[in-house]
Amino acid sequence: MQYNPGWNNSSVNLLHVRAVGPSDTLHYIWSSIGAPAVLLVATESRTSSLGINWTQLLSPAPAGAIWIDPPSSIIYSTAVVFTKVFEYSEAQTLEELFYPTYDLSDFSWDSVNHTLNHTALMAEFTGTPAADPSGSFSNGSLAFRVTAYEASGRDRPLPSLLHTANSSKVEFVLAGVAPRGNSSRFVLEVATVEETGVAQKLRSARSIDDEYTPTIFEMLSLVAESQNSSSTLSFLQWKATAYGSQTPRREDNIQCRSRGLQAANWTPPVSSVVRAYFGEGVGSTYTVSAINISFGGEDGKVYQEKRYLSWSALLGFGQPPKDTFSPLVISIMAVALGTPMGMLLVGSCLVLLAQRKRYSEYEPIN
Repeated sequence: MQYNPGWNNSSVNLLHVRAVGPSDTLHYIWSSIGAPAVLLVATESRTSSLGINWTQLLSPAPAGAIWIDPPSSIIYSTAVVFTKVFEYSEAQTLEELFYPTYDLSDFSWDSVNHTLNHTALMAEFTGTPAADPSGSFSNGSLAFRVTAYEASGRDRPLPSLLHTANSSKVEFVLAGVAPRGNSSRFVLEVATVEETGVAQKLRSARSIDDEYTPTIFEMLSLVAESQNSSSTLSFLQWKATAYGSQTPRREDNIQCRSRGLQAANWTPPVSSVVRAYFGEGVGSTYTVSAINISFGGEDGKVYQEKRYLSWSALLGFGQPPKDTFSPLVISIMAVALGTPMGMLLVGSCLVLLAQRKRYSEYEPIN
């Protein structure tokens, strides 16, 4: 993990996470220059490196300021951008009342260097609006916590996402932000940038096994598929839940819904790493899609009471991890289904044996 490689000023944030495999390298470039974003680049070289022209990156025309050497080693690249946070509440007429939008490209971000943990492979981008006329952020903040992984495993805190070494986690956190309504709900807008010939699809998978995330039976995945081979190139995966506590428990669950994936008529902010890498073709040569993820229960009171919201998602390359039935659940199912079947089988055998017996009150005659 490298913070602002080649730049000594901490007034801006760029975090480069590099994962080297036997014959390839995965690059994650996180940044809060403009709207918070992450570039994902997969290369077929163990020695591929990140190049940055900082003067150009921080200028009004950043196109071409970020590149990967050698360019011929790049297999696939994409970007995920967290653009806006909406806040709304439902009026008595059941109409949605929207408050002024929080544009994340207008936020002021703290230095990530203070939160960088090379041992745990974690960092945190914390920000507040540059202008806050309502005073909602006077005692609060918005953050994106980033975690990289060296091996496969499962997170301990809820929602206990299953991860691989080809993935990273991002956690969206609202802490102490005063809602502007009595039953406010929040919506996070997430945009993706894909190359020509790659399409985004939203998938939903349901399972009866909620062992690791109690009461949550749905997993959603935003996957990038090649239109030529139908192979999955990258993913953004999350459970259909958020939590209202720093140490989440089942009762801290906040309902999470995804509003349909749409093609976005959208251009990244001027100084974003997305334009620096993909150039001026974003929105024309490259495809931009957007999805809204909303948080809040039926009455929106969970956040109102606790003033804390946390939503976790996994992003990475290839197929998203799939949960399978654990040995514990398989054992429970075997006992639950096997015991009645065994009793039925034994009962049937006893009935058949009883029918074969002939009962008589008379003695046999020679």
